[in-house]
Amino acid sequence: MAARDQVPPPPAEHAIDLPQAPAAALRALGAAAEEWGADFAPAVTGAAGGELRLPVVAGLRRGLLSGPVAVAPAGRGSRLVFRPVAQDYYLETSVVMLLSMAAAGALLTVAWPLFPRLLPVAPLGAVLAVGGWFLVLSRLRGQGPEEFLASVASHAGAAPGNPGSDDTSSPAAAPTAVAAPATRATPAKGG
Repeated sequence: MAARDQVPPPPAEHAIDLPQAPAAALRALGAAAEEWGADFAPAVTGAAGGELRLPVVAGLRRGLLSGPVAVAPAGRGSRLVFRPVAQDYYLETSVVMLLSMAAAGALLTVAWPLFPRLLPVAPLGAVLAVGGWFLVLSRLRGQGPEEFLASVASHAGAAPGNPGSDDTSSPAAAPTAVAAPATRATPAKGG
């Protein structure tokens, strides 16, 4: 089979089960989208769902994922599914410049034994290398569809990844928290 005849793989699917009805799940989706600075356009045909343009952060890259969101009844709650079909990422050039300066500083720090005339500037190289670490690498993070869906769950009053509690009296009952076991203090030894 030729490469042009192959069907592209289906887009990734990100889903979460919520204990609320689809209308409440859509309200939670809208609140989370507003909090994230995302664009959510509800479907005009009356179907539960719409189009979502979600800003994401992936290490040194920032971007935008776009795709349909569907909310369907599932058991006593609803299932929210986001299928990103378009992605647009860009590299943060200011961060790349800082990392380049940090790499030059690290190179300077390790090269001075081979080139003794670099010894007076070796501490500057160490400061640049460590500064690059603290300014950029130590703060790398990722915010994508999974974190967004966890935010939707928190707006809906459910624990992320948990379809609901064992309490069947109300379909919108939020899961209860479990207390951690208490720690016992060790008595101080007297002298």
